[in-house]
Amino acid sequence: MLTADKPYNNLPLLPPSNNEVETIAILKQESKSAVALAELKGLAKTLPNQNILINGIVLKEAKASSEIENIITTHDNLYDALTLKNGHVDKETKEVLRYKEALFTGQKYIEQKGFLNTNGIVEIQMVLEQNNAGIRKLPGTALKNGSTGETIYTPPDDTEAIRTLMKNFEDFINSDDADFPVLIKLAIQHYQFESIHPFYDGNGRTGRIINVLYLIMNKLIDTPILYLGGYIIKNKADYYRLLQEVRTKNAWEEWIIYMLKGIEQTSRETIEKINTINNLFEKTIQLAKEKSPRIYSKELIEHLFVHPYSKIEFLCSDLTIDRKTATKYLKEMERIQILKSEPKGKEVIYINTKLYNILKS
Repeated sequence: MLTADKPYNNLPLLPPSNNEVETIAILKQESKSAVALAELKGLAKTLPNQNILINGIVLKEAKASSEIENIITTHDNLYDALTLKNGHVDKETKEVLRYKEALFTGQKYIEQKGFLNTNGIVEIQMVLEQNNAGIRKLPGTALKNGSTGETIYTPPDDTEAIRTLMKNFEDFINSDDADFPVLIKLAIQHYQFESIHPFYDGNGRTGRIINVLYLIMNKLIDTPILYLGGYIIKNKADYYRLLQEVRTKNAWEEWIIYMLKGIEQTSRETIEKINTINNLFEKTIQLAKEKSPRIYSKELIEHLFVHPYSKIEFLCSDLTIDRKTATKYLKEMERIQILKSEPKGKEVIYINTKLYNILKS
């Protein structure tokens, strides 16, 4: 029988004791992180269309989160894959785009259910990995040092134990008790999920998707606009070291502060990005009004920001116009240097280069 007093593979049930996870240092950092996240949530509403940020940020996070697992592609490849009908899409780009699909699968699940349970998490992982292997049933899983091959951690490999740990995990993330601040709970649940390691593949990316869904579930953000993948990439060695030190030393404080700092820093970076996008949007409107008043409409400019890679078909659909008019609009936006056209096989795409550079930076 798995209990808090009798952990499996030294992995106790949640929650840890308050003394371990609510130190003065943790609470000070939690306050800073909560302020930054609240500012981000409010500022995101000032965007003319939040999809401007969502589309760009989700792709950037998909790229970064996959890069942590050594799945590498480029922003150009991602946007090409989303824009072109018959373009070649390499294996890595397909995997990164599945991250985006898996995130939106999870978001739809919590919108419909109001919670996230093991079934929902399995759905997310199925989209990521394109298989239905589900929760691990076979022993033999071990996390190894990529350089030395040394086994660093052996997660639970008994199906009943994994199921028990996952039930405890879902109870923890869905409870609305006020025992811990939400951001501290986020750090705790992320450690626990990665330590349960419930799937054969895709645990890291699934866990990072759960992070953003957890913020949405708790109404700390309205839409998926905050991701920690870039922060983890920059501090990857610390990420794995601190995860392991919770397992081996019960060193919760440094791990939780690491995650909280990631939330604060990423919130501040995203706030800066929103301000830059808003500034560019206003300048683009002014330019279009001055250089092409007959063509200008706010809906047109908004489209070019929601779709930094656009084409005739996209514009026809969004603005409900015919191909001839859409072609005229896009060419005019290129003439006044808002867009830059680029032939891609038999198609021509129109790139909002200034926005694209902001989104990928």
